[in-house]
Amino acid sequence: MASYTQEDDDHYRSEFSSSYVVGSFPKDFVYGPDDPDQDITTILSPDQKPKILLMGLRRSGKSSIQKVVFHKMTPNETLFLESTNKIESENISNSSFVQFKILDFPGQIDFFEPSFDSEKIFGGQGALVFVIDAQDDYMEALQRLHQTVLRAHKVNPHLRFEVFIHKVDGLSDDTKIETQRDIHQRANDDLIDAGMEQIHLSFYLTSIYDHSIFEAFSKVVQKLIPQLPTLENLLNIFISNSGIEKAFLFDVLSKIYIATDSSPVDMQSYELCCEMIDVVIDISDIYGKDEGVQVQFDKESSSIIKLNNQTILYLREVSRYLALVCILREDNFDRQGLIDYNFLCFRNAIQEVTPSASITSTPPSTTTHFLLTFDASLILLLTSFCTLTEEPEKSLYVAYGCV
Repeated sequence: MASYTQEDDDHYRSEFSSSYVVGSFPKDFVYGPDDPDQDITTILSPDQKPKILLMGLRRSGKSSIQKVVFHKMTPNETLFLESTNKIESENISNSSFVQFKILDFPGQIDFFEPSFDSEKIFGGQGALVFVIDAQDDYMEALQRLHQTVLRAHKVNPHLRFEVFIHKVDGLSDDTKIETQRDIHQRANDDLIDAGMEQIHLSFYLTSIYDHSIFEAFSKVVQKLIPQLPTLENLLNIFISNSGIEKAFLFDVLSKIYIATDSSPVDMQSYELCCEMIDVVIDISDIYGKDEGVQVQFDKESSSIIKLNNQTILYLREVSRYLALVCILREDNFDRQGLIDYNFLCFRNAIQEVTPSASITSTPPSTTTHFLLTFDASLILLLTSFCTLTEEPEKSLYVAYGCV
């Protein structure tokens, strides 16, 4: 049985880890430009990507949400946005897991009129996000929400419904709770009265002035990722064998976390990780080399931030737009080589479960089994799963080290 010594630790540290690498993230972090001349037929044409439909009354904050989350617009800049007067479509295609189309609908138009094709709008896999202005009288918004949910569910029973109780930054904590309770109660009572109690609505308190909008969108996007249970299991195995308290798998551009381990998400921890990503990108932009459009990906890019409460934030790139951000105690970071080796195993497993270029509209039949065997000096991780093509594959990862 092999043992893990300090010499081995130094070996793995030198071989698998790197200090902070300036220029870790590409500077050309932008989503594809919208085509303002697209007609509605092209926008709503059926494809294999899931759709996120942003709906709500006028001035509820739909466009501001999209610009802040997916275009890095500051909240203050959204004050100058004009009202949306036509459907705006955008393809979000960063990593293999973050693949969807987001549609921003004008609040003043009824898309259930005969002139619109409801099948094209609501058909396929996706989610409907209805935005309610919490600072306004929301009775009309609740009525529109009820009508929209009933009609959309009739067209597509598999559509997910998410309700953003938005602009809560101007409300006190007690008012936030009371507003959410009232909207939740009224919306579900309306569904029960209509005999549609089987429809599930998810509610989120959101604001563009804090990280609540990013966390809410993270929950929405996660429901569109068929591989989510596999990713969560991989993260659970990784943190349990690396002395890590919390880990997030981030889409770096939007700061949406597409997966995390099974422990509860603490909002402060999530905000810390988001701030770390901002710091890495900003420093990379200031001090990084100008590499032009063809930015080369450095698989060893990483960043370490030590806080004054003996906590460490550790970031490692998984792919061009995916990064793993971990929170751990400083004394658990003594054997960084073991953590880095476990990260390599984790990254290889992520590549194994990465979906193919063609995204199916229905969740694949995926089976995941994990066999974890512990010894004083042996970690054995066996993952067996079916890919999107339903071809069974097996990967064996062995890491030596004391747990």
